[in-house]
Amino acid sequence: MQQRISQWLERLGLEFSDLMSLTMVIGLILLISVVIHLILHRVVLASLQRNTQQSKHLWQRVVTQHKLFQRMALLLQGIIINLQAVLWLQNDSQAQVIIATAAQVWIMVFGLLALFSLLDTLLALLRQNSIAHQLPLRGIFQGLKLIAAIFIGIMIVSLLMGRSPLLLLSGLGAMTAILMLVFKDPILGLVAGIQLSANNMLNVGDWLEMPKYGADGAVIDIGLTTVKVRNWDNTVTTIPTYALISDSFKNWRSMSESGGRRIKRCINIDTTSVHFLSEKEQQNLNRHPSLQRYLNEKSQELNQYNQQIALDLSSPLNGRRLTNLGTLRAYLTGYLRDHPGIHKSMTLMVRQLAPTPEGLPLEIYAFTNTTVWAEYEGIQSDIFDHIFAIASEFDLRIHQTPSSYDMRNMLTLATPSNS
Repeated sequence: MQQRISQWLERLGLEFSDLMSLTMVIGLILLISVVIHLILHRVVLASLQRNTQQSKHLWQRVVTQHKLFQRMALLLQGIIINLQAVLWLQNDSQAQVIIATAAQVWIMVFGLLALFSLLDTLLALLRQNSIAHQLPLRGIFQGLKLIAAIFIGIMIVSLLMGRSPLLLLSGLGAMTAILMLVFKDPILGLVAGIQLSANNMLNVGDWLEMPKYGADGAVIDIGLTTVKVRNWDNTVTTIPTYALISDSFKNWRSMSESGGRRIKRCINIDTTSVHFLSEKEQQNLNRHPSLQRYLNEKSQELNQYNQQIALDLSSPLNGRRLTNLGTLRAYLTGYLRDHPGIHKSMTLMVRQLAPTPEGLPLEIYAFTNTTVWAEYEGIQSDIFDHIFAIASEFDLRIHQTPSSYDMRNMLTLATPSNS
């Protein structure tokens, strides 16, 4: 093309035909590039943008959101400029080398960006699949981006230096230790992500608790180098991905999947209030439907045992008797079994723990039939509200460390009033 323009200028008798022909060819390349740019971006892509906004298909909206078509259009423009430089300029001329080199760098850069957009689009589409949530796709795709960026970077440097990429790759062998140090976190994160996925240890949406990093909330992102956790106070904690392999963490997913969440809480009974039930106390408690069967069966069992041993029952040391604490345990067991918020097929018991200076711990161990946090707390609170309210019916006292109010009352009673 440049030779034809030079011949045409010579026939017209114009001087500096080589420079003018070169200028005309470069101007023609720029003109065509501008026209193609306007057609692609003002007509084609604008039309796609309007159609996508009205489309009901998710993939069309995702592709537009991540600018895949825009970057593909810029990639196509670079390819066209490179073809024009090769076809229209003199071979091995300085202008051809400069324009072709610039166009090839342009092609590689926007090819890399188009690959990034394609990976982001695939990630957004795969996240709609429940099976994909079990894979660390974001970390894997970030690893692919890193590898592609390193490869394209080597290609661009080799192109600008005019050397083979193999020479640069062979030189990188001596820099392996430095590269391992620079890319330590991405490499460890990629390996950790694969292990997390292979062992099904963590997925997006899981409730993760990791006190070392102050994390207690839902996992919102698993990346190549970091895992983001939205805590229950709406703060976000960032944890290195490899820390989930090297350190211990708690995943509450199994609790959510089981359909029941554990209640494991104690009330402290004042041990001085524990005693044998009198006949009158038994009669009062026997009015409660949930205790009638227990008291009748237990009384019959104890009477049979006491008759067999034939000892003097006037002494509390002889024989077996009902206690107010044991009756409370039986009552609470029945109460929990009848409670609509308690899971009936999971472990349920009311047990004593070792006595402490704060009293005798009476522990409620049961599971709710919901894992929703607010509902769970409501059920648990209702149960213990009831326990605190009915403890006096069994003539039991809840232990509580004396407060300043108690101390003031003691001083008031101990100080004689002025007459």
